[in-house]
Amino acid sequence: MRSYGVVIPAFNASGTIAETLRSVAAQTVRPELVVIVDDGSSDDLAAAIGGTDLPLQLLRQANAGPGSATTRGIAALSTPLIATLDADDLWLPSKAETQLAHLERHPATSGVFCHLRNFRNDRPDAPEDAIVPGWSRTTMLIRREAAETVGPIVDPPGGRGEMIDWIARARETGLALDMVEEVLALRRIRPGSLSYGRDAARDRGYLEVARLAMLRRARNKAGAG
Repeated sequence: MRSYGVVIPAFNASGTIAETLRSVAAQTVRPELVVIVDDGSSDDLAAAIGGTDLPLQLLRQANAGPGSATTRGIAALSTPLIATLDADDLWLPSKAETQLAHLERHPATSGVFCHLRNFRNDRPDAPEDAIVPGWSRTTMLIRREAAETVGPIVDPPGGRGEMIDWIARARETGLALDMVEEVLALRRIRPGSLSYGRDAARDRGYLEVARLAMLRRARNKAGAG
């Protein structure tokens, strides 16, 4: 089974990242390296990650957004496979093993995602929503060459939608992305997180993602004409 690394972008995540790292350490196939990119946090992230036995590398940058931080983390890894994870989410123990096996069985597949369920802050055993396909950073395991083909994860205005944009670009390049049926990840929902509720300022990112997708389709149609 091929080795993989993990990228975790983190912004003021000292209250949740230790639990997130414990879920990575509990994997039945552990990563070769976990790269945490501190995206201009004001809290003490270094102290929060000090209690793990995982191989860690902590990078710091001025605040630029989770996409920028993820892109920097990917560049810091040399493993052939890369998993990404938000700093307040959790993996179930067989997440990496299941996805690694899927990629071994399907060599033409560039990346694999999994189903997830939401939970309210410190209640991972109390599901709040239906199980959903997780087309997200927390569920992604991708081949290095595919990530390099798609290029940087671009942060739109408002800080939401960067993974929707990146996954759309991946599909537009012809990369095969699979979804396994198992629930292998948990997404934390808490006030203040980027995934919490509707917010007009933050939701501008989704509008920008849709606009860029339409522009790409128009360019591709013109080029094919």
